[in-house]
Amino acid sequence: MKEEGSILIVDDDLDILTAGKLLLKRRFSEVTICNQPAQIPELLAKQSFDVILLDMNFGPGESSGKQGFYWLKKILALKPDSIIIMITAHGGVDVAVEAMKLGATDFIAKPWQNEKVIATLSTAIKLGKTRSEAQTLKQTNQLLVQANNQAAQQLMIGNSPAFQQIRSLIERSAPTDANVLILGENGTGKELVARELHQKSLRNEKVFMSVDLGAISETLFESELFGHKKGAFTGAHQDRIGRLKAADGGTLFLDEIGNLPLHLQAKLLTVLEQRQVIPVGENKAQPFNVRVICATNLSKEQLLDDTLFRQDLLFRLNTVEIHLPPLRERIEDITPIAKHFIKLYQKKYHKPELALSDAALTALNQDSWPGNIRALRHAIERAVVLAQTSELQVADFQLSTSGASVIANPVQPSTDSSQIPADELNLEKIEKQTISLALKKHRYNISHTAKELGLTRAALYRRMEKHGL
Repeated sequence: MKEEGSILIVDDDLDILTAGKLLLKRRFSEVTICNQPAQIPELLAKQSFDVILLDMNFGPGESSGKQGFYWLKKILALKPDSIIIMITAHGGVDVAVEAMKLGATDFIAKPWQNEKVIATLSTAIKLGKTRSEAQTLKQTNQLLVQANNQAAQQLMIGNSPAFQQIRSLIERSAPTDANVLILGENGTGKELVARELHQKSLRNEKVFMSVDLGAISETLFESELFGHKKGAFTGAHQDRIGRLKAADGGTLFLDEIGNLPLHLQAKLLTVLEQRQVIPVGENKAQPFNVRVICATNLSKEQLLDDTLFRQDLLFRLNTVEIHLPPLRERIEDITPIAKHFIKLYQKKYHKPELALSDAALTALNQDSWPGNIRALRHAIERAVVLAQTSELQVADFQLSTSGASVIANPVQPSTDSSQIPADELNLEKIEKQTISLALKKHRYNISHTAKELGLTRAALYRRMEKHGL
C-alpha cells in the first residue's frame, strides 16, 4: 500500500534519478525527478513537495558541496517550510552535517541502502505533516485570539454608579490571576464581563475558552473538560483534547456553573486544586495553566446552600466576586445601550439613520426588562427591522406591560389551555404565550425554561428570536 507523499529528487546523475524513482514510486504516491537544478524554482511554483532529495554536487569533478549549499538556501528562501534531505557520497558526511546546520532535515549517503532511504523519507513526511498541523493550529489560535479580543471590545456600555463599580472591579482584578465568580440574572452580560477580564489580563494574547456547562450532558462532562483517549468509550474514535488543556495559558470561562450537579462539582474541584487533568481512558496526569472565570444566575443565597452547591468549590471560585445588577436597577444605562444597538442593527440591515422618539425612550426606560440586556437587544433589532419611519415609536417595540409585577411576584404561572380565550386558539400565539410564561416563571433562566418546555437551549433561543422575546 502506497504512502501519501510527494517526493522530488534533484540529481545530475540520470542513473541515480532512475533508480530512485523506481524504488520510491512503489512506496509513495508521487515521485518527480529533475537533473537540472535550475528548474527547481519552476517546479516549486507549480506544486508542493512533501520531501526534496537534493544532491550536494552537480557536474563532473565537483565535491565541495557549494552547489548543494546554494540550492538548499534557494529552496528555503522560496519555501521556508520545505523538508530537504541531502544526497552525499561517502566521505562527504562533514559537508552534509554543515548543510543540516543551514536548514536541511537529514542526509543520505551514496550508494544508499533502499530500506534506509524509505525509512528516512517516511519519517521526513511525518515531520512535514506535523509542522504543517502545528502551523495551522498556531494560525487558528491567533485567529481565535483576535476574534475573542474583538468580541471583548463590543459591549461594555454604561455610566450608572452600579456599572462604574463593576468597571472598577474589572480594572483591579483583571491583571491578576485570581479566580472570578460573576453573578447575575440571565441577559445581564456575564460573558461580556468575562471577556473584558481576559482582554485586560496578562493572558490576553492567549485563548479565551467559553464553556456552557448548562449545555453539556453529565455523561460528556469529563470528556468535554478533561479530554479522552481513543477507545475510552463507545464513540471515542480518536483522541480529543479537553477544554482545560485547550485553554492552556489562557482563560477558561465556565458559564452556568450553578447547573453542575454536586458529584461533577467534586470532580471539577479536584482538578482545579491539583492543576492537572487526566483524560478519560488515560492514566497519566497532564498539567494545565488556566485562569478560571465562572458565572451563574443563581443568587448568593442559593450558592450558600450546600445542598445545591459545594462550599469548598465556591471558596475556590470566588476569590473575586462581581455582581451584575439587572437592567431595571441601572436605568441610566438603558438609553446608551439602546442607542448602541440601534446603530448596530441599522448598519446590519442597511437602514437609514434612526432615532428614538421621546415616547419610545420613556417607554424603554420604564419597562422592567425581565430578560435584561438580551431582551433589550431583541426588542431593538425587531424595531429596526420593522420601522417605517426614521423615528422609532413605541408601537415598533414589543414591551412588557406587567414585567414589574412578574419580578415582584414570581409565582408559577398557569399554562392551562382552559385559560386561553376561545378566539385566540392560534398556534403561534399559544407558543409565544407558553414560552413567555415559562421564561417569567424561571426568571429567564434559559436552561430551566428549556428543560420544562422539553426543548434544547438552542431550540429555545430560536423560538425566542422568532417571537421577539
